[in-house]
Amino acid sequence: MTISQEPIDYIERTRALYSSLNYPAYEWVNEQSAPFTKPTKPLSDSKVGLICSGGIYLKGQIAFHFKDDTSYRVIDSKSRNENLRATHFAYDLKDAREDINVVFPLDTLRKFASEGLVGGIANNVYSFMGGIYSSRKVRETLAPNIAKQMQKDEVDLVILVPA
Repeated sequence: MTISQEPIDYIERTRALYSSLNYPAYEWVNEQSAPFTKPTKPLSDSKVGLICSGGIYLKGQIAFHFKDDTSYRVIDSKSRNENLRATHFAYDLKDAREDINVVFPLDTLRKFASEGLVGGIANNVYSFMGGIYSSRKVRETLAPNIAKQMQKDEVDLVILVPA
């Protein structure tokens, strides 16, 4: 399996899609792109983290429950799929509830680790409910808190999965 090292320009793809559908231009909160940073070591030696905006939580944890919920859930990466739940106000949950991996690809990450494509998976993975309308709350609270967790978990790189 080959993993592309080039970033995907989702902003340009979204602009083209909206234009082709004759929609008004999508209004981005922040159009500045973070520079692509190449990993400092091979993927096969890297500990990988996972962050998803799909509203995934563990059975027994409190479900996400309202728009602008800026909380996040810490999920043990060894959790069984049948103990994972999904809730979100902004997308159809049918597929996620049938196969959690469509929004939280933990099985794929586990497969990559077992095949040696990545060095390992962080002990904890993270989820929050996207659709947060306050970019200030994301920038000042949610993102820094999850970033601190990633540093604490000593991850080398993170897979970000939008829902």
